[in-house]
Amino acid sequence: MNWIKGLKKNRLLGVTSANSMVIAIRLTITLGVQRILAKSLEEYGIAKIGDLRNILAMLTSLTSMGVFSGMVKFVSQNENEPHELKKLMSTSFLFALGGSLVSALVLLIFAKPLSRWFFDSAQFAEIFYALAIVAPAIGLHRIFNAVVHGMSQVKKYAKIELVAYIVSALLILIGLYFNHLKGVLLAIAIGPFVQLITLLFIFGKTLKPLIYNIRPKWHDKFGNALLAFTLMSFVSNILLNTVEIYLRDVLERVLNINEAGYWTAITNISKNYMVFSTAIYSLYVIPKFAKISTRFDFKSEVFHIYKTLLPLFGLGMLTIYIFRDFIVQLIYPDFNGMAPLFKWQLMGDFVRLAAVVVAHQFLAKKMIRSFIASEIMSMMLFFGLSLVFIPIYGTEGVVIAHFVRYVIYFGFVTWLIRRYFLKTP
Repeated sequence: MNWIKGLKKNRLLGVTSANSMVIAIRLTITLGVQRILAKSLEEYGIAKIGDLRNILAMLTSLTSMGVFSGMVKFVSQNENEPHELKKLMSTSFLFALGGSLVSALVLLIFAKPLSRWFFDSAQFAEIFYALAIVAPAIGLHRIFNAVVHGMSQVKKYAKIELVAYIVSALLILIGLYFNHLKGVLLAIAIGPFVQLITLLFIFGKTLKPLIYNIRPKWHDKFGNALLAFTLMSFVSNILLNTVEIYLRDVLERVLNINEAGYWTAITNISKNYMVFSTAIYSLYVIPKFAKISTRFDFKSEVFHIYKTLLPLFGLGMLTIYIFRDFIVQLIYPDFNGMAPLFKWQLMGDFVRLAAVVVAHQFLAKKMIRSFIASEIMSMMLFFGLSLVFIPIYGTEGVVIAHFVRYVIYFGFVTWLIRRYFLKTP
């Protein structure tokens, strides 16, 4: 029974199993919520919700100045050094203060133009006013969440995610009932505040010693290092979400709003199962890679991650593909144009998983140039290939571009990592 003991000691499987419970419950809730939204708001509403989620993703990076991955790395490295952790928190608060104030100011001033730009009407300006008010909560939640991940508090992270998701889902349904699309968008906009309150309620005792009597202050040791992560986050996050918003607009103009809704729906499904891997990156991969210094140890760890995760993901994705028609009718009734998108989206996500595991070495070792080069290349490929493929293959062209982009990205990232270790003594 040595293999059973080995499974119990497998830290990655521990993270995976704890997180899988949350994902399973989250997916169950998502089935119901997305079905109700699809039936009530149809393709137009789903597409506009997609735009708002892209805006929120950019705000998450901007309000925290993109220091999440850096925080995870430094919390992991200084977990047993309370004095150093206080310096880190003090510096990160300064980043969050600056990012939140600037973001809130821009949202308040340009609420109506942004409403017209994204929703074709000034009547949705309230959404951006709400985001401006919530901006500080977004930044603080991101900072505190990084501490949870850096300390690898798997069980607490699972509780935080589950409670916050359930409350957010209820708010969305309440918003839909009282104010249709605008109500849903407002509920999504205030979601980060719910996440912050949940995190403080569950993780507050651990955070209290780190934030007690602390003020935003610059510490060179962490400030200069976190700036590098700010740059990497901005390049990755802002580029990705800008490209997604633009491509959704291209689909609407070149084809129709229904096609934009189909692509948003398939990316929603993708994001829900890829959340499973996202947590693993920050809870396990970055802290682990941060402590590895040799090529042999890196290769061994990557092989261990692949051996553990890829079969699980592969089996899950195959199951999704087999039951794709059932899934469409269950979650997005009458979104019949979605079915052909599954094949390329799933294959692209599988390659993406393998590639992004390796690419987290860039974040763990602060390889700024390599990270920026790979991200820009990836986004340019996705954007360019999509514009080429959409007139030929329709909406399917975007997911074909998604797959091709990650195949090339995987090769490029592998080459960059290999070059890094050849130069490292």
